Amino acid sequence: MKIQRLLPLIVSGMLLLGVSDVASAQGRVDRNVVYGMYSGTALLLDVHYPAKPNGFGIIFIPGSGWSAPLGYAAPPLKESEQVGMYVPSLTEAGYTVFAVTHRATPTFRYPAQVEDAERAVRFVRANASKYGIDPARLGGAGGSSGAHLVSLLGTMSGPGDPKDGDPVDRESARLQVIVARAAPLALFLGSRVTETTPKTALEYRTAWLASPINYVSTSSAPFLLIHGDVDRTVPFHQSELMEAALKKAGVPVKLVRIPGGDHGPTFPGATNPPDYKGEMVKWFDLYLRKTQ
Repeated sequence: MKIQRLLPLIVSGMLLLGVSDVASAQGRVDRNVVYGMYSGTALLLDVHYPAKPNGFGIIFIPGSGWSAPLGYAAPPLKESEQVGMYVPSLTEAGYTVFAVTHRATPTFRYPAQVEDAERAVRFVRANASKYGIDPARLGGAGGSSGAHLVSLLGTMSGPGDPKDGDPVDRESARLQVIVARAAPLALFLGSRVTETTPKTALEYRTAWLASPINYVSTSSAPFLLIHGDVDRTVPFHQSELMEAALKKAGVPVKLVRIPGGDHGPTFPGATNPPDYKGEMVKWFDLYLRKTQ
């Protein structure tokens, strides 16, 4: 699916809107943890514990095109094959990983996906002592639409409401370190919004609000961007633009280019790809675990 077809899912939706590998790299998995309720519907995440925890947590959101299948037997996002591909590298390094399922199109409209991602961070932070992690330093990793969501969490302020009756929602939704694979970061590109679209138009305002690049500031989280340079769904230039914006703001950023890589968690077509999973772990080790 090209970005021209992928992005309208979120833009139009806004307007309308490897299991065995995981098991070997961790101590246990707590499945179907309820991190919130929406009109009687449970929002679920899985907690992947490392055998040797380092005291830090990472929110992991797989890519899904911001959508979900409608069948009763369809697997939830937290059980995506991407979890089996990436989580073992993190748990082997000692990180406690929270794999999140969020509401999605076509049933739910934007900003449900963002609100759920924020709620998941607040829930993890509120229960940090239970999970044995530092509530002040949480990382985020994701691919494609999941990378878009964690990128928002690393750039938006996400303050909690100290007066909220739910103690979870008093917590901050801001993440401190981000690893984003093939993230759509400027949703103007490839969407129905053009240079001639009035800035007062709902289409323009919606695309602006959903674009992580528009929230970049000096306080943004350090970003590791990983992207295939022949990605036909989310152009490589998206990450180049984000890299430039973060550099201009003085935020630590690194763009790992995957030569020949198309869109997908394994970068299909890549020729001699770098160790992108190793780069992910090193980035978290450098910026999440460092002493502040």
